[in-house]
Amino acid sequence: MRILSARSAIARIVSTLAMAQFLSAQPSDPAKEQPGLPARATAADYQAQAKVGTFTIGAEFTGHGIPNAQQPLNSEDYVGVEVGLFGPAGARFTIGASDFSLRINGKKVTVPSQPWGLVAKNVKDLEWVSPDAVPGAPKSKGSVGGSGGGGGANDPPPPPPKVPIDVLRGWQLAVRNASLAQGDRALPLAGLIFFPYRGKVDNIRSLELIYEGPAGTATLTLQ
Repeated sequence: MRILSARSAIARIVSTLAMAQFLSAQPSDPAKEQPGLPARATAADYQAQAKVGTFTIGAEFTGHGIPNAQQPLNSEDYVGVEVGLFGPAGARFTIGASDFSLRINGKKVTVPSQPWGLVAKNVKDLEWVSPDAVPGAPKSKGSVGGSGGGGGANDPPPPPPKVPIDVLRGWQLAVRNASLAQGDRALPLAGLIFFPYRGKVDNIRSLELIYEGPAGTATLTLQ
C-alpha cells in the first residue's frame, strides 16, 4: 500500500509540473494568441465588399490555400476566405463563431464556418521536404520529398514521410495565427475563416459569403 501511495504521489507531482509548464508557455494576452492577417488599406482592396451598418466587410476566396506569414500551407478538407473588417475611427466589432457561412453553387443549405483547430489537423506545407528524402526518389501522393529507394514503374508510390512533431506544430500555429480572431475586437481587423469542402475549386461555379451577426446581415459574391 505504501508503494502504491508513493507512486500516486509521484504521478500527481509529475502531472502538476507538466500542467504548470504548459500554462507558463501560453500567451497571457488573447490578442497575441491570434493576431490574424494584416488588414489591407481598405475594403476595396478585397475581391468583394459589403456594407453592414456603419461597418464594411471585405472578403477574398483563398481556395484550399492558407495564406500566412510563414509557409505555403494547404488543406485538402477545407477552403478559406480572407475577411477584412473596417469601420469608423476607434470602432470595435464583435465576431462570433457562427456569424459567417458559405453558399456554394447556389445551394439552399449553406456551409457554416469551422474553427481553425479542425483545419490544423491535416494542414500541409506543399513545399516541405523530409530531411531523409533521397534525391530523385519518387514522390508520394499529397506530399513532397518522398523517402526510400526506387522500385518498378508500376510499383505504388512510397508512403508519405512522417512530419516531425515540431514542424507540424509550427504549421498548426501558423493556421491559428492567420485565422480571424473572435470576440470584441478593434478595427481594422483581418483574418481567415474556414469552411469544409473537399472538392476541386474548379468545380465551384458560384460562391457567396454570408454574414449574419450583431452588426446586421450582408452577402458578398465571391464567384
